[in-house]
Amino acid sequence: MNPFIKILWFAYLIFFLIPVGIFTTIICATTTIIGCAIGNNNIWGYYPGMFWSKLICFLSFCPVTVEGKENIKKGQSYIFASNHTSIYDVFVIYGYIGVNFKWIMKKELENIPFIGWACKSAGFLFINRKKGREAFKTLQEAKEIFSGGTSLVIFPEGTRTPDGMVGKFKRGAFEIAQSMELPIIPVCLQGGFNVMPKTRFYPTPGPLKISFLPSLEFYSSDHDDFIVQVEKIREQIVEVTNNSL
Repeated sequence: MNPFIKILWFAYLIFFLIPVGIFTTIICATTTIIGCAIGNNNIWGYYPGMFWSKLICFLSFCPVTVEGKENIKKGQSYIFASNHTSIYDVFVIYGYIGVNFKWIMKKELENIPFIGWACKSAGFLFINRKKGREAFKTLQEAKEIFSGGTSLVIFPEGTRTPDGMVGKFKRGAFEIAQSMELPIIPVCLQGGFNVMPKTRFYPTPGPLKISFLPSLEFYSSDHDDFIVQVEKIREQIVEVTNNSL
């Protein structure tokens, strides 16, 4: 980005994108909270966030390409296991996954004004990652939520990549999938690291892509086989994400 374009971009961020982003976030969160209080949280917990996410991508000049939607069967619940490239992954998944879903979120995010409140109203799961037994209990109690097409989205890496590469997958995410007896759809996200990496606090325009791979059953009770399956899923995601947009 040359200096003149960079100045224009920062002016756009400061005087338009950030104010509009804050305003629409408050509107989306408030709509979600009120809607979930008086209606179905599967509807109000999903659609306001979907439109908000698409708007953020549009205003950030980040066109999104979607591949593999035919691998998602209507009415089937899944565990969507995705690599984590950027904060923009949230917008891409929320805006373009096309099915009702819940996130697993850190307990610390529950009380963030508007965003945390809205996520709680939408039925997202907040777990204390430092207390594994307590987190597992929370997920077991919420097991009945994931039926009839309501799915769960997880980031097996646990955090955003620091270098653009797919990191090591934590087994806990797949133990969740195994305990819930749901098929896994590997999700490959591309472009987010270039748009807004973990080390940068502002976005730059660029293409984004989300790819849904064929679903996999994940019910192995053998420890060694379990590890092999986790690594195979990671390798699938690495293979796709290493391809150019």
